[in-house]
Amino acid sequence: MEIRDKILIVEDEKSITGFISAILQANGYDVIIAHTGAEAFTMISSHCPDLMLLDLGLPDMDGLSIISTVRQWTQLPIIVVSARNHERDKVDALDRGADDYVTKPFSAGELLARIRVAIRHNSLHGDAALQSGGKYVIKDLTVDLDKHQVLLHGENARLTQNEFKIVLLLAKCAGKVLTYDFIMKEIWGPQSMGSNQILRVNMANIRRKIEKDPAQPEYIFTEIGVGYRMAEA
Repeated sequence: MEIRDKILIVEDEKSITGFISAILQANGYDVIIAHTGAEAFTMISSHCPDLMLLDLGLPDMDGLSIISTVRQWTQLPIIVVSARNHERDKVDALDRGADDYVTKPFSAGELLARIRVAIRHNSLHGDAALQSGGKYVIKDLTVDLDKHQVLLHGENARLTQNEFKIVLLLAKCAGKVLTYDFIMKEIWGPQSMGSNQILRVNMANIRRKIEKDPAQPEYIFTEIGVGYRMAEA
């Protein structure tokens, strides 16, 4: 018997629920549905889905609070699917633990691709980018965890300690957007959050060392107003 990934759709608009459900079922996913936050918590506990698609505007509670609560006890992949397109909503959702954020309207292809990425990352326990041997490799770039080096064309890119830490953090979460505040907290501690200037300076130096054209990066991309994302291996 084939084991199929199970997707929980948390959405109160039935037309959207039906549309997403049809897409998922046509592409080999099992689907369960919740129309409220309370139903979502019950579904997560009883059905153990592989991923949750979450609308933020639910009738009984805000989706952001659902993300915060779920993250207290499970690393279930969460993709927000919302009509809210303000930068602050995206940043809040990602900071609280969402894996991705898709703005309505969206294409079926985009949604399916993001679902595949989120499930793949989760199945590899958060180290999707680190391949066997403690290395992340994409094109001509290698991040070597054991040697604490970033190699370009086999040559040491000579990153500083903090520059290496930033690249390693992004490589471990390749394909996912890491917010400015999250990176600042991970590298410099919670007291550093507020100004992104030190991060921007470090990122400019990193790009100068690893990108052929820093203005058109191949490896580390800027999600404007939100954060940075490393290309997938």
